[in-house]
Amino acid sequence: MAGMSGMGPEVYFGPRYPKGWEGVEVTYSQQAGAPPRSCPPFASFPTSRRINQLSSPIDEGNTKKYISAGLRFVSVAAEHLLTYPFVVLRRQCQVHHCSRYYHLLPFSFVPVIVRLHQRQGISCLWKGIGSVLIVRGITLFVEDVLSKLTPLPKEVTWNSSLKTWGQHILLKCISLAIVTPLYSASLVETVQSKIASDDPSPLALFVEAFDRFLAWGCPYKGRMLPFWALVVPTVLFGAIKHYFSMVVREVAIRIIHLNQKIEQRKRSSLSNELPAEQSVQDIEVTASVIALISSDAVFYPLETIIHRIHLQGTRTIIDNLDNGFAVIPILTNYGGVFDCYATTVSEEGTLGLYKGFGALIFQFMTHWAILKVSKFVMINIADAFAPPLPPLPLKTPSKQPPAPCGDFEPVPSTSGCQSLRPPRSTTEGYRLLS
Repeated sequence: MAGMSGMGPEVYFGPRYPKGWEGVEVTYSQQAGAPPRSCPPFASFPTSRRINQLSSPIDEGNTKKYISAGLRFVSVAAEHLLTYPFVVLRRQCQVHHCSRYYHLLPFSFVPVIVRLHQRQGISCLWKGIGSVLIVRGITLFVEDVLSKLTPLPKEVTWNSSLKTWGQHILLKCISLAIVTPLYSASLVETVQSKIASDDPSPLALFVEAFDRFLAWGCPYKGRMLPFWALVVPTVLFGAIKHYFSMVVREVAIRIIHLNQKIEQRKRSSLSNELPAEQSVQDIEVTASVIALISSDAVFYPLETIIHRIHLQGTRTIIDNLDNGFAVIPILTNYGGVFDCYATTVSEEGTLGLYKGFGALIFQFMTHWAILKVSKFVMINIADAFAPPLPPLPLKTPSKQPPAPCGDFEPVPSTSGCQSLRPPRSTTEGYRLLS
């Protein structure tokens, strides 16, 4: 063999190897009177995973598409369902104007969650989820109807004209104005303590929203703000947050795409080609999560103010998250957005606008962990249920010394040892896998 003294086999590494065969050295020694040796076993050739990639690239691409689609579904479920308890906790902290603990760190919620579970059961962390999903669905329905009945576009791209962008902004503002009464009623169901009220019926959401809409100019309940004082800041808040999220998402896609190209060029594994479709889908999922995290974190103080003015005058009783056992009524007297901001900063400090921020951190830590675990599980399931490869037959060596190893051709050598060079074409090399 190659390591024997006195022998210097010439091994040919041609440029026509099939992918994955680089570096495979096959030699054949033929001495006087020695029987021909068979070629090396297929265990020294590329692994079954690499052969599977060569033999069935279409199946592998379909598997990656299914994994990407599954990750998108998991991301939506995590945003609206699996991490919803942290939305309930942070909203209750935001509207609690006289709380002692601000819960700026995520782990300060652990004892509170334990006490709420002991007192009310774990279902108290999912209160109001039905109304939140209804508001979300109605928002999408209104946008779809407006885009079909009017020239206002539902989707825009970065290559769209300024007129198209303006029409899209108008569409978002109209849809947000229409669902503002529903949003206000849904917020009450989200923060209302289960001890102080029974579970509301789905129809109660629409009844409360209609009553809130009727109070357009003057409220009919105590300190409740008129509807016009709520709709303008709510629409501005929703529109600005939406477009900030769009910008962050686009920037994140470009940065991730650029980093992947740089890494691929460093490994010299890819030229300037565009990434595969499943890779693009993975990038979009990651960028969407980054945009969601960034927009919620940046606009958290404004969200606190919006929630406080929506809840004022509704006679809502929330859980006291200072201890997790008691309940407390919400009694405020803000004159509007600016008065709410000034009062909050003067009485609670600037950090008062960030009450419950630890729940937001907890929410996105959980969201990111769910995506990572889901991707790991999906990849392992896909590998476990992949169809088995047929056994690779070993070719029997020929009795004639010139061709002892199937498709490999002997190369004469002056040292008494013959080397085998690979086939002259890629097609001949693939015959070994058949």
